[in-house]
Amino acid sequence: MAFSTYLDRMRGECSGLVAELGEYFRYVSILGTDVRATVYRADRKSSLIRDGSGECGFVLKMHDGRAFYEYSTDDISGDKKELAKKIAASVRTDEDLAERAISCPVPADEPMKKDFGRDNDFARFTDGELLGLCRGVSEKLVKADEKVLNAVAILQPLTVSKLFISKNRELSQYYGWVNGISMVVYNDERTIQAMRFECSDKIAEVKSLMEENTDKLLDLATHLVKAEPIEPGVYDVITDSSITGLIAHEAFGHGVEMDQFVKDRALAKNYMGKPVASPITNMRDGAASAHSVASYFFDDDGVLAHDTQIIRDGTLVAGLSDLVSASQLGTEPTGNGRRESFKRKAYSRMTNTFFEGGTDTLEDMIASVKHGYMLFDTNNGMEDPKNWQIQCTAEYGIEIVDGKLTDHYVSPVVMSGSVPGLLKSISMVSGDVKVIGSGQCGKGYKEWVRVSDGGPNLKVRVKLG
Repeated sequence: MAFSTYLDRMRGECSGLVAELGEYFRYVSILGTDVRATVYRADRKSSLIRDGSGECGFVLKMHDGRAFYEYSTDDISGDKKELAKKIAASVRTDEDLAERAISCPVPADEPMKKDFGRDNDFARFTDGELLGLCRGVSEKLVKADEKVLNAVAILQPLTVSKLFISKNRELSQYYGWVNGISMVVYNDERTIQAMRFECSDKIAEVKSLMEENTDKLLDLATHLVKAEPIEPGVYDVITDSSITGLIAHEAFGHGVEMDQFVKDRALAKNYMGKPVASPITNMRDGAASAHSVASYFFDDDGVLAHDTQIIRDGTLVAGLSDLVSASQLGTEPTGNGRRESFKRKAYSRMTNTFFEGGTDTLEDMIASVKHGYMLFDTNNGMEDPKNWQIQCTAEYGIEIVDGKLTDHYVSPVVMSGSVPGLLKSISMVSGDVKVIGSGQCGKGYKEWVRVSDGGPNLKVRVKLG
């Protein structure tokens, strides 16, 4: 393990600043962040190593007995009394604004002191070895088929160190994650792109998968280049784990982020305890719910990671909250307070969001479809939490005829409709569950954080186009 030596040295500085700010506020916490990220990339003509989305700095959260305030900085050195005075003066608001602000109680500050960590193998690999892996994968793909115009291989390892200190708490965490991306540009009368994603907290595992799965990527490319547009209509659909995850993310991910409840921007607020899906539907979220890219030990508010049941047997039972929204709503925070960086505000955000497995087999699910499609690989999605409409795009689908997968591919495929309509149409759920951790999610058009999603195969009835 290799927790940030810089943050380790700053423990006393952080505690001192928290103590000084305690003269002005009833609650004070500080989050120190040190994220190291690197990108290794190679294609048929070039290769490079560059910095990824790393960061290093501090953000303070304060409560004056009425409302929260935040202040971020990349430097807390020097006279703590003077710095505390400066921070307190900078966040003071006029009386009119204070009266209009949403008030909430001072949060609990339960005592805890603990260091968390998860091992990785990053130190085993040099920059040259990782760049060499990317070059090797790219060259292998280019040489395998003359119709490959270009092949790109990317590795994105990152390590996260965070230190959280309040009057009564001192927590630290360290963990790593690596995403691997392989892509080919393929031409056979027309030109398409095909991609594969691999992810783990072990570089050795991602390395092995990228090297082993080049044949699968090329096979996908040969099918996608011949894929046709789908005929719009309502179909029986089987989803792979990626599309299942997209549904989870868009249908009841953003829609149950409880900072939207505070602003009355989410219809889900009015459906707590009510049926919203088929009775065989169960859904979870939490940094402690799965082992993936959004798995951490405590959130950016210092709340320990949770495993939250969102839907139980078709009924909506819980939402996802950060410290502020939970305080405003009078609920317990669920460990979903997350920031894009120390410079940005904490929001209620998804972590690992997925449907739970059922009792059906994929073979039986496909056999039950007279005519429909099996959909694969998330492209993108959108939702409207206030009106419960969603639109999800799959990279491709394979036609099912008389209970059997054919060799007829369609691409791209857009799935649309109402959230309750889609979820209540779930009629079969497989037992195999996969949670995929290679993506990022924005809050609206910004505030990007790493998330994972997934689940089993689902059988649904939905509009495709």
